[in-house]
Amino acid sequence: MNTTIGILIPFIGTVLGASLVFFSKNKINKQFENFIFGLSAGVMLAASIWSLLIPSIETSKTILPAVFGLTSSFIFFFLIDLFQNKKKHHSNKMMFAITLHNIPEGMAVGVAFASFLARTNSITLASCYALSIGIAIQNFPEGFIVAVPLKQKGYSKIKSFIYGVVSAIFELLGALITLLFTNIITVALPFLLAFAAGAMIYVIIVELIPESDSKTHTNTIGFLIGFLIMMLLDILF
Repeated sequence: MNTTIGILIPFIGTVLGASLVFFSKNKINKQFENFIFGLSAGVMLAASIWSLLIPSIETSKTILPAVFGLTSSFIFFFLIDLFQNKKKHHSNKMMFAITLHNIPEGMAVGVAFASFLARTNSITLASCYALSIGIAIQNFPEGFIVAVPLKQKGYSKIKSFIYGVVSAIFELLGALITLLFTNIITVALPFLLAFAAGAMIYVIIVELIPESDSKTHTNTIGFLIGFLIMMLLDILF
């Protein structure tokens, strides 16, 4: 039951964010958008460090799986980018990017709970929930960012909302698939924790930072707030 609730929390965060399309105006305020990109980047970076990389090193008692996992993750997602159509419309590209990076986020939650279920002693249930809540916090505005640009393109509110939910479903699938193989992946958990961290850091570098505008520093403020929130969640729990 704890695991089920844990993997549903990020999904619910995205769905609630997408539901705001029913109350939104047609255009996203640029300052708000920059703040959200920064917030998401801050949460994801803090989660990568405290919820994934540190447990990876503590579980394996060596830094090698973390280095290998990070490197493999960057190579994997770089290869995916090579096959991505770079000429997509901005809103379609953002939807694709958010949907794509929801997969490793879901995997990160799944790996964390798999580590807890495997009784590795590197991750507590509270730490797993902290990761889920942190990802849900940054998923909330992401659901909004997916749905509203589609509404701007002429999609109905309901259809825009559904696309936002679809992006969340991929995150849920990433967590479920990881959990299904809990017994099999126990030995590989240090590597997988680092792989999930690498995926989230890659998204920060490739998608979130380039999409934000640093001139007004709202993204910087958002990053600091997001990082502090996730860091506090991890330390307190």
